[in-house]
Amino acid sequence: MAKTPAQRIKKHGANAAVPQHHLPPVINPTTNRTPQKAQSNSTLIVIAGVVASLFLFWYLHLLTLNQLTQLSDGLAMPDSLIGGFDQGFVEQLRAAMDADAVGQLSYVHKTAGTLFPLIFGFTWLLLIGTNVARKSLRWALWSLPLLFAAVRLWGNTVIDAMMSAGNLDGGQVALASMLTVAGWVLLALSLVAGGAAVFLGRKASAASPATGHAQP
Repeated sequence: MAKTPAQRIKKHGANAAVPQHHLPPVINPTTNRTPQKAQSNSTLIVIAGVVASLFLFWYLHLLTLNQLTQLSDGLAMPDSLIGGFDQGFVEQLRAAMDADAVGQLSYVHKTAGTLFPLIFGFTWLLLIGTNVARKSLRWALWSLPLLFAAVRLWGNTVIDAMMSAGNLDGGQVALASMLTVAGWVLLALSLVAGGAAVFLGRKASAASPATGHAQP
């Protein structure tokens, strides 16, 4: 049996040959590729989020809400009215939709109507965060998708309450209409903010090679 270093020293004294132990080499000790790898991972997540957001927008607004018009004598759902709606329209819609149709609209709001603003908001936060370096500008752009998600979720709740209420309240109709219009406006502004963030990110990437060369 091989002797331990302590046993060899005890037997041979200072002349004992003690084998040297070396730590294993560190794999890839440089860190200059870490930011690029992190950027690549963020890009993949953003792409997946954009695809999911596009699918959910199509599923919610172009498919499901459009199909619900078959249960409302062709009247559009409140969510689809970019310019808002008035009390007269809501009264017609409530008269055309029975309890089952109103329940289906509420179910859409709790599923795709909830997933779309949440996934879109998260994707746009990441898109802006990975492309905009200046903190103040980043927070200013972040506020748009955050407000969009909050307004759309609040709007879903108000519309469901408006459609299922026993007596129609004019104030509730005005609030639902305002939230619907604000949601569409914030969606458009969020798209503009995302485009601006991508432009700023590409501009910074193009400028960095020109300023990043080491002096000889």
